Amino acid sequence: MIYRPMYVDKIMAYADTPFVKILTGVRRCGKSTILKMITQELKKKGVTDDRIISYRFDSMEYGDMTAKQMFTELKGGLSPNGKTYLFLDEVQEVLNWEKAVNSLASDYDVDIYVTGSNSRMMSSEISTYLTGRYISFRIYTLSFAEYLTFKESYDTVGDPKAELANYIQLGGFPATHLQKYSFDEVYTIVRDIYNSTIFSDIVKRNQVRKIDQLERVVKFVLSNIGNTFSAKAISDYLKSEHRALDNETVYNYLEKLEKAYLLHRCSRYDVQGKQLLKTQEKFYAADTALRYSVLGYNSNTVAAMLENVVYLELCRRGYSVDIGKIPDGEIDFIATRQNDKLYVQVTQEIKTPETEKREYERLLEIHDNYPKYVLRTDEFAGGNYEGIKTMHISDFLLSQEF
Repeated sequence: MIYRPMYVDKIMAYADTPFVKILTGVRRCGKSTILKMITQELKKKGVTDDRIISYRFDSMEYGDMTAKQMFTELKGGLSPNGKTYLFLDEVQEVLNWEKAVNSLASDYDVDIYVTGSNSRMMSSEISTYLTGRYISFRIYTLSFAEYLTFKESYDTVGDPKAELANYIQLGGFPATHLQKYSFDEVYTIVRDIYNSTIFSDIVKRNQVRKIDQLERVVKFVLSNIGNTFSAKAISDYLKSEHRALDNETVYNYLEKLEKAYLLHRCSRYDVQGKQLLKTQEKFYAADTALRYSVLGYNSNTVAAMLENVVYLELCRRGYSVDIGKIPDGEIDFIATRQNDKLYVQVTQEIKTPETEKREYERLLEIHDNYPKYVLRTDEFAGGNYEGIKTMHISDFLLSQEF
């Protein structure tokens, strides 16, 4: 079990507080393992085994459990010798679980940690029953830094600039980096994660009947990572393939894919008008390996996947990320976090003076003092251009300066 301090340290900061700690994220991103890491940290602090209770509610053992039964079972296991630490994995499988958790948190000496893989973890019911009483932590697949740490445990780690190519292709699902796997083996594992998410968290839960339509929408989005498009564009494309699908259904499918954490929606922000725009959004995959496991690897997609990787890294670090609209084009990312802001352009390589001028001039149009970056993968990725930092993407991903 390889330690992931990025999450464990943040969550442990709220240990022994009255807040319910909720860990959410795509299936198999490591939520359950992080719960185990937290139990280890608690034991280091002197918490005894009899005060730690763990349940996995996606087990058949709890298939028909009600919230009342859940409350009764957990209450019966509470320790008489001090605070009890409850670890409730995939808790959304129990309908109205939040009522049971709220009662336990209100009436007993407990510290509660829960995980879940779909939007029921963040529904209005949680806001109703746990108002002001929970802290949410979004868990992502492995960052580039974490990927290097995992790989170090089973294989030789090369230069980070060279390793970035492997990370793009292999992605960051922890299960694919516990030992050395071939690309085909990795994609087999990730395809299983994808299929189980589609069928369990979307089709079964939402009673989707036209699975073929849903999967075509997924494939369109994965094929267009880094491109702006609308629901109408997807609908028109499917009509051209004689697969009629109205805009509203497309919106519903995209929303369900977001709620299962397979996709991330990135809105456009008008830099001059200082407002979010409601059209022509971008979508990014929860992990680059999802794209390759579903559609196969194609070297022409690397530029888009580099953008996907940078987007996820900004999200991991707590930034809210939008696309920047300016009069002459777009800025790939405007990332904001409290009083911090970054502007980021991502390009695989700059081959011509015209391309270089375009990438830098877009950032130079913004007249404020927030950091601005052009990220690239070629040999000239370094230095400074009129206050704009040029970095190799691997250096940016490993940097602690943002």
